[in-house]
Amino acid sequence: MELSIFALNWFDVISVALTFLAIFLVQVFNVYLHILDDKVDSGQSIDVVDKAPAKERPILEHHSPSSPLASTSPPKSPTLANGKLEKQISLLDNDSHEDEDTLSLENLFPCDQTEIYASKKISFIIDELIQTEVNYVNNLKKGMVNYGHLKDVEDLPEGLSGEAKQKLLLGNVGEILQLHEQEILPLMLRNQRDLKGLFDEFAAHFEKNHFYCYVSFTMGKKASMQLRQDNRLWLQSYQTSIKDKLGIDSFLVQPIQRLTRYPLLLQQFISEFYKSGISCKPVLTAVCKLETRMRRALDVVNQAEEIPNIEELNELDLLQLGNFRRSTEFDAQHYPTRKKYRSKVFLFDRSLVCTEVRKKRLAYRQHYNWEHVELQRPLDSASSNANKIINLLVKQQEGGSGSGSSGAKREEYSFVATEAAVVKQWLQATHKIIEIARNEHARRNTFSLPMDLVLGVVIAIWLIWQYL
Repeated sequence: MELSIFALNWFDVISVALTFLAIFLVQVFNVYLHILDDKVDSGQSIDVVDKAPAKERPILEHHSPSSPLASTSPPKSPTLANGKLEKQISLLDNDSHEDEDTLSLENLFPCDQTEIYASKKISFIIDELIQTEVNYVNNLKKGMVNYGHLKDVEDLPEGLSGEAKQKLLLGNVGEILQLHEQEILPLMLRNQRDLKGLFDEFAAHFEKNHFYCYVSFTMGKKASMQLRQDNRLWLQSYQTSIKDKLGIDSFLVQPIQRLTRYPLLLQQFISEFYKSGISCKPVLTAVCKLETRMRRALDVVNQAEEIPNIEELNELDLLQLGNFRRSTEFDAQHYPTRKKYRSKVFLFDRSLVCTEVRKKRLAYRQHYNWEHVELQRPLDSASSNANKIINLLVKQQEGGSGSGSSGAKREEYSFVATEAAVVKQWLQATHKIIEIARNEHARRNTFSLPMDLVLGVVIAIWLIWQYL
């Protein structure tokens, strides 16, 4: 009997030791794959070649002239220029360029916010921010009650029947409502007396790209407006029957109105902050960072409105292109056809789409997957305009091999911008997209054990140890 107990104990010890050794080796192997994958990705995948010296590649703040907020950037404070903040980098930032904020040691510590609330004007702005958020959520909920279940209406016309038409009519308003009802409004209510926490948490949602739902909503706006126009008489009759004074048009314009309202309120907050001479730098830094991200998000939303207007885009599945990041106008020369025209280039996570600007129309020309192209900035050229040029090269595959092969490169496009700053910002946008692609690739090619599995194994071993 003693021998059998002794043998059982040794068996348990060996089992436990081997299990933990296996888990340890898997994690070491996982780290090794991460390092190896980073080295491989740094030498292949997508290429963006910037021949400018490092000192000529500053990170720039982007102010789109088409944005309604371009002329309302916050005033520069001498106290905010003493040092540089850590870059607020996010792989899923709505916009494709990074920003530099400012930092000093007092930003790292909390400040007394009672001075802020003592200002009646600032308190009024905060109250308005929260109250309008409450109203916004309530209006979206009411609109979904009125128009979110049209399929159940008896006399629904053929043009509005079916799930597809319902989705086309309302877009992703339900997703927007969920974001604000479950995330944005609660964070405002719980941080009413902690403005830094409110602004930081709000900015985190932009950094995590949670507000991309507004980009999706904007891309579907044209189809929704056409559907409403085609069924205008019935919708007006239905509006009267449910006693909705504002109607579906007012309901579906609220998301964009709300997104535009946010930075305007923050601009008022920042302006009053300076006028009052309040010395609470952490709050000022947080609100400036949030306002910057809101303005960037609004720029992308404004640009996304043009995507449905691209003619002959039917051959592309927008969902397959990934998230939209930004669009930029260039004077383009297409080398294979020797054509020159004004072009608007749209950047997506997986593809680059080139269009020709024809007065108020956009004509689709070409699109390229990122792994098949290389971008070059020919600053070694003698031309004074060289720093305004981006060359797009297409990688030729050798012998029909996979996308990982590196054959000859053919010049496809030359893009010329009006200003050198546009090129720098554009290249920075492409670098962000490449970073996203490489991280996705690293996750796909990494072998790791999920934490719940590891905990399950540990608990199972403990049970065997105790009861066998």
